[in-house]
Amino acid sequence: MRSWRTWRVVVALLLILPLAGACKKKGARPGEGAGAGAAGLGEEGLTGTGSSLERAKRGLGPEENGILTDVHFGYDSYELDGAARDVLGRNLEWLRQNARAKVELEGHCDSRGTIEYNLALGAKRAKAVKDHLVTQGIAADRLSTISYGKELPLCHEENETCWARNRRVHAVIIGQ
Repeated sequence: MRSWRTWRVVVALLLILPLAGACKKKGARPGEGAGAGAAGLGEEGLTGTGSSLERAKRGLGPEENGILTDVHFGYDSYELDGAARDVLGRNLEWLRQNARAKVELEGHCDSRGTIEYNLALGAKRAKAVKDHLVTQGIAADRLSTISYGKELPLCHEENETCWARNRRVHAVIIGQ
């Protein structure tokens, strides 16, 4: 009788163990970035480094530029000037050539102003970039936005050069 109970326990464990592996939360494997599974995006897409928040969680600093160039803004502004439109024109070409790519637009600000104000300004910057791309024919469902405000700066110095680098929308390829 005891051997029958032992066999039932063994069979139950053999049936349960494969389910335990299937229930684990799947994340990026070590060494893989957010774009690691993005086949067809070229070598850069296969070695993506992830969003600014993902990089910060791994102890890395924010990324500047990437496959798509960062769009920069003036102080206290979310208006797209001529230089920003030029950058978006180049980014637009890549987005058209990679029609299945999905992109997250991260709004960033410099260190001046309150956390709340800068989160709102970063959101407006990301939305301005998204709206421009949509008016140029990029499907809205390919673009998502997030604001980090002043929380994940590229540069930590308190001078105009540093502040200008931080006032940006950074595009992260998140898949296809």
